[in-house]
Amino acid sequence: MSDRTGIFAGDDPFEIARRWLAEAEASEINDPNAIALSTVDTDGMPNVRMVLLKEIEADAFVFYTNYESRKGQEIEAAGKAAFVLHWKSLHRQIRVRGTVVREEGEKADAYYASRSLKSRLGAWASQQSKPLGSRTELMAEVAKLTAKLGPNPSRPPFWGGFRIHPTEIEFWADGAFRLHDRFRWVKRGEKITWEISRLNP
Repeated sequence: MSDRTGIFAGDDPFEIARRWLAEAEASEINDPNAIALSTVDTDGMPNVRMVLLKEIEADAFVFYTNYESRKGQEIEAAGKAAFVLHWKSLHRQIRVRGTVVREEGEKADAYYASRSLKSRLGAWASQQSKPLGSRTELMAEVAKLTAKLGPNPSRPPFWGGFRIHPTEIEFWADGAFRLHDRFRWVKRGEKITWEISRLNP
């Protein structure tokens, strides 16, 4: 597309996303990798929450969570999710929709091992999204698991990654007089190539 230049230039949307994220890491005050992740329950009611994007692979976006959490259960049931990355400092955002598969192999083990010990123990202790009587109850569970699991706990079987394979990616940048620049990349069916179109603001 002739006018897809500058920050939108390139033939690989994942490379563009990595480039934008790298720029945000230099300008965004907190968590430039924070995404608003959207799922739907079995009734089609949407849910959204902030999670941290941990990797942009060659063909997917990866984050980690408790599989038994509400978002984990909703992703498992639907097999689909959407998210938006928004950077106020850059006046840009990336929107993604796609299918989701688990990442529960060596990459999940390696990421889990890279976390602080307290975060690793917290993953074991938290029954994420389920009712909790008090914070004291949670901290008692952390203490119990600290004694039981020791200084190098393995990754819990109910905790790991999700890999979102996009069927649609939209790159958005703020424009003067609200005449924003938007480019949508769409992959249909088993096609290898992306269809790219400029959208009205």
